[in-house]
Amino acid sequence: MTRSLQLDEPCIRVRLNENRRARRFTLRLAEPGEGAVLTLPPGVPMTEVRMFLLRHSDWLAKALARQPQVVWVEDGAILPVDGKPVQIRQIDGPRRPPIIAGDLLEIQGRSPPGPRIAVWLKERARARMVPKVQDYARQVGRRVSGVTLKDTRSRWGSCSTAGRVNLSWRLALAPVEIQDYVAAHEVAHLVEMNHSSRYWAVLADLMPGYERHRQWLKAQGRGLHLYRFE
Repeated sequence: MTRSLQLDEPCIRVRLNENRRARRFTLRLAEPGEGAVLTLPPGVPMTEVRMFLLRHSDWLAKALARQPQVVWVEDGAILPVDGKPVQIRQIDGPRRPPIIAGDLLEIQGRSPPGPRIAVWLKERARARMVPKVQDYARQVGRRVSGVTLKDTRSRWGSCSTAGRVNLSWRLALAPVEIQDYVAAHEVAHLVEMNHSSRYWAVLADLMPGYERHRQWLKAQGRGLHLYRFE
């Protein structure tokens, strides 16, 4: 069972996760901007929960302060597109798709820009990455049965035994060579559905020097999830 409460001093949202296997309280941070998670045994009185959180409020406040800051995608915010920072500028006029004008991302119309920019980024990722997936598939002599763009958190892409490739549309925020790397990474699984030495050899043939792109994702990829489009 999952509930939540608000810790007022400091102001922190805590999600309560009741777990029958839990024997004690376990407190951890959630994703940036989403507060904390407290796992606890079922049936613990709320007064006991609040006392525990108050005892750990200093730790929570300091830990949250060290977390990367969420960026709300709104007028004036800086957003990377293909790895290059642009500033969102919302202008009056009839609604139209966003356009890049120099170092600005212009979006026309007064409705909240975040959801519209998310749709635009998804289509941008599709337009670039689907042809790359198909091209890499031709190079290895395999067939792709379909490509789906999602907002995934646990992985940047996946490939099924049926030849369906899933990709994160947030890769539209990353440099284009990172987008190409993920496309190649998933296509290599059409040949080897594992991460054996044979798999890495296939990937190296598709993309020599892929290691630096892999390291970029490990070091910088988490930052792509800090942007909130709601």
